[in-house]
Formats: sequence, structure tokens, C-alpha cells
Amino acid sequence: MKTHIIASSKNPLGGAIEIVRQTFTAVTSKPVKRISFVAGLHGDELEGVYLCHQIIATLRQLKASRPQAFKGEIHVYPAVNPEALGSLTRLWPFFKMDMNRKMGDKNDDSLPAKFARSLIADLQATSDLVVDFHASNLHLQELPQIRIIEEFAKKLLPLAELCNMDVIWVHPFAPVFESTLGYNLNRKKIPALVVETGICLRIHKEYCEQVVNGMIHLLRKTGILEMDDPLPEIKQPLLVQPKQVALIQASHAGLFISDTPIGAHVQKGDSLGKIVDPVRGEVLETVSFPADGLLFTLRQQPVTARGAPIARIALKEARQ
Repeated sequence: MKTHIIASSKNPLGGAIEIVRQTFTAVTSKPVKRISFVAGLHGDELEGVYLCHQIIATLRQLKASRPQAFKGEIHVYPAVNPEALGSLTRLWPFFKMDMNRKMGDKNDDSLPAKFARSLIADLQATSDLVVDFHASNLHLQELPQIRIIEEFAKKLLPLAELCNMDVIWVHPFAPVFESTLGYNLNRKKIPALVVETGICLRIHKEYCEQVVNGMIHLLRKTGILEMDDPLPEIKQPLLVQPKQVALIQASHAGLFISDTPIGAHVQKGDSLGKIVDPVRGEVLETVSFPADGLLFTLRQQPVTARGAPIARIALKEARQ
């Protein structure tokens, strides 16, 4: 494993701020394909950081025991927003900037924007395929899933199906994606898979094990790793088109108490949970599922405002 520092600066107290890339080279001078794993664009998303740890540990063991397996080149960027990770905040502290909204921005001269430009330039130079790991926000938990913007679906779906996800969600383009890493790489013809799993500030070991198995499967199916071992079994993901997602929102403010675990296959009319008034001891709302489907997003923050998202279900049939 070779360590590279692709961006470096000093914090106000003189400490180093660095983006580190770990590289596992191919056994030959011409790798069959080059892949990069990226995590930590948001400093409160720890699932991806732990995923990179697991990937690095697995590859180090493999490199020591079977170096001939490495037919391609593998890069891991485990903590690309080190200042935000150090403070466990989504945004780069002091600047209060979202690094994943600075990709492709050539006019901003701030430190987060410079680091974002260094990251995307390095990825362009070293990658034929990129996997960008994310977790959800403080409010919602997500089943392991890959999200794909419609215009890139034809190229990305065959790759996403190799990754051991529960859900592949194809969704429409929105202007907010224009400055993200995944969108900019895909526009530059570098396939980029955006993984969303778990919830921020937490690590779900079972989700991480599932995703790591999926990444090893992806490496083997793309020829980057060549091994005689049987391929690990992976899940057949549920492919969800834009009109196959139902968002359930709260009609009242209160405390949300769930009756149904995430990952459940639900039927129309089943109870999702209740919103209660803790002051008056009343049930304000009994929330039911509007259709049959897979519960793949579930609220974990009990305090709920009116209109706040409670859950998303992947519908068996598209809405009209």
C-alpha cells in the first residue's frame, strides 16, 4: 500500500489538514481498470469512513497473501473532509461550507473549494470508476442503497447491481446535484456510484459488512481482483424508478414512535407508527402505509414537526 497526500494546508494552530489517498497497485504496469473509493465528504457521515477502514484492511491482507490477485489499481480516500470529520459536523467548520456542493466551482478561492478541486482532479487522473460513500442525516435511517440520476442510469445500473445493495433508486435530476462529486464525475464520463447507508454519527456493522462484501464482489466482477475463491453471494437489489417512491410525512408535530422496522415489506393500511403529544398524553396521529412496498427509509429522530419526513417506501407499482 502506498500513501499519497493529494491536498495539504495548515489549520489556524499550525496543524496539518490533508487529504490522503491509499493506493494498491496492480501486479502489472498496465492495470485492467482503476477504481476509487471515497468517504467523509460530510464530517458527520462515519459509515463511509468505517467502510474504507474495512476495505483497506481486507486489501492489505490480500496484498500480503496473494499479490497476484491485483489485476487492477485500487485507490481509497478514507477521509476527504478532515476538518469536518474532526468536529463531527456535516460542513467544513469556520467556513460552514458543504464540500460536496463545491465540485466544479472554479470561482471560489476558499480552502474547502480548493480541496474539492484537488480531490476531483486527482480522481479524474486516477479513476475509471468511483464509489462515493454517504450516510443519511440525523433524522432518517437508510437501507444500503445506490442512488442514480436518470440520465446516467443506462451506464450505472449494470455496475450498481453488482454491489450487494437492498435498493437501487433511480431519481430525476435536480439543480442541487450540479455541484456534487458524483454528478460532476458522471458528466466527465467517469462512472460514479453514490452509496447511501445507515444514519450519520453512527456505524451499523451489519450494513457495513453487507456493503464491503458488495465492493469485493464489484472488484472481482470488473476484473480488478482475480481470485479462484467462490464469489460471495449478494442480494438482488430492488430497482426503484422515480414514480415508485412514496414519501410519508407527519401531519402533526409531536413525538414519532415507530411500529415497523426498516427493511420490512409492508401492506397498504399497516401501521407505520404513531405521533403522540407527550404533554397531554394523547395520540395525535396514527400513521399508516399508503400502499404495498419496501420500507427503505425510516425516521429515527422522534421529535417531529408538521410536514417532516417519516418514511419512504419503494412501491411495487409506479404511481400514476
